[in-house]
Amino acid sequence: MIQSKQPLAQSIIQLCKSHNIQHIVISPGSRNAPLTIGFTNHEFFECYSIVDERSAGFFALGMAQQLQQPVALVCTSGSALVNYYPAVTEAFYSRVPLVVISADRPEYLINIGDGQTITQPHVFGAHILYEANLKEHFKKSFLKTIKNNDSLIEKALHISKSECGPVHINVPFSEPLYDTTEEFTSELNPTKIKINNPSFSLSKTDVKKWHSSKRKMILVGVNPPNSVQEIYLKLIAEDPSVIVLTETTSNLHHPNFFASIDQLITPLDATDFEALQPDLLLTFGGMIVSKKIKTFLRTNPPKIHWHIDEVLANDTFFCLTKHFKCAVNTFFEQLHSSSHSYLVSTYFETWNHVKIRRLQKHKKYIKSIPFSDFKAFDRILKHIPSDSMVQSSNSSTIRYLQLFEMNPSLTVFCNRGTSGIDGSTSTAIGAARISKQPTVFITGDLSFFYDSNALWNNYIPSSFRIIIINNRGGGIFRILPGNKNSENFSTFVETNHLLTAEPISKLFNLEYASANTGEELEVALENFYKQSSRPKILEVFTPSSENDQILLSYFDFVK
Repeated sequence: MIQSKQPLAQSIIQLCKSHNIQHIVISPGSRNAPLTIGFTNHEFFECYSIVDERSAGFFALGMAQQLQQPVALVCTSGSALVNYYPAVTEAFYSRVPLVVISADRPEYLINIGDGQTITQPHVFGAHILYEANLKEHFKKSFLKTIKNNDSLIEKALHISKSECGPVHINVPFSEPLYDTTEEFTSELNPTKIKINNPSFSLSKTDVKKWHSSKRKMILVGVNPPNSVQEIYLKLIAEDPSVIVLTETTSNLHHPNFFASIDQLITPLDATDFEALQPDLLLTFGGMIVSKKIKTFLRTNPPKIHWHIDEVLANDTFFCLTKHFKCAVNTFFEQLHSSSHSYLVSTYFETWNHVKIRRLQKHKKYIKSIPFSDFKAFDRILKHIPSDSMVQSSNSSTIRYLQLFEMNPSLTVFCNRGTSGIDGSTSTAIGAARISKQPTVFITGDLSFFYDSNALWNNYIPSSFRIIIINNRGGGIFRILPGNKNSENFSTFVETNHLLTAEPISKLFNLEYASANTGEELEVALENFYKQSSRPKILEVFTPSSENDQILLSYFDFVK
């Protein structure tokens, strides 16, 4: 087996294998040649070559999102490394395990005017779980340096996996960079890291608080599919004192759950808010999309707010009273370990009647409106094949998705850690590479064009589908307060443009179709999911000047 002669490269390759980090995303360069030689010549690793480091970072994030295991990124020195920063921040706030391995110049060449050189240690600041700044091996302290480096590498890999987040390993390499050997020459003595698995026990007092509260609200953020056992979903759904609010990214489904939070909350008045205010709020999962529910709970805080998470508890609503450091299933198992009769309560019944009326009004509204973003989403969601994975971009796209009932067989993902539009396409392609489900990526025009380098990629499955809602700019900004008819707004906020995706689809050899009306969209969707040898793009053009008013009028209509 051909390997680099660099001992540092050999240590990293062997330790990644020992931690079962199999997927390696490499961006081209010379300084990282020892790592590239090691990973690509080892039969254990599956390596991917992606030129644009920003896109590579999100591609790896999409893979790790699906694997729920660390994926490694490898780059050369200099500005290549900082191009990973958007993906690193998303991984940090979304709790996705990434291992960034950056090649560096030796220390004596830093900050003296040498080429392709920046100060790489501490480059990710507060957005990294752990940083390992390795030292080169010198003859007089060879064994000691190897041992210290191996310990740092081992710790970084362990933290990324156990705490679910990004870590950075910075590796200085002196020339020659391309010398090889056919066997490992460094002795590997990995440090045994002690793993603490603290026991969890729900107190009788907390169990009593739960069962004695007449108005309990469970709010679920970003959540992996199939993460909560069905038996607990059933028990929760049958409790008349509980309402469960979910989002498309919660990946939890039950007929008794409230899946369209903004549809429920936006039309409410002060009296309604008082009736909806919970005594006890229970949250789990990641970031919440709905601004409405955040505003409601901050303005009408519950007496008790519990959050379940093995590591982190964000005080999103400024009223957190207790953090349960355990798995969600462990919490519900202990909560329902003894038999309890359900409390007499009208909390669920009251709001379920409201939900039913809202859904009836929702269906009437869609029939009454002209072709628009709103109507396009309705038709698109009805055609997505069952058991598909839906990847969503941010901004308007993910917010529109919150207003519709989703097919429960679909799994839904979105980069909600930092909620940026910058890497959604790359993330979706990385996820599609790993997932066995056919993948549909729904995106806005600005997000798509911003991340068009994502298509400069040899790993896009032929079943991958992209739907672009092109309303000629950042349509979400028309919904927000501001002077929408000024030149400053259209140029610097909404960012009007006349671009289409057709030239990009030709450049990257994707099939292309477009639709300008509801009838054209129906015809296009009939053919869109048919088997093909190439990925496909469907670009849907909607009227930018009407979309905002149609959406805003919706909330008045369903009231």
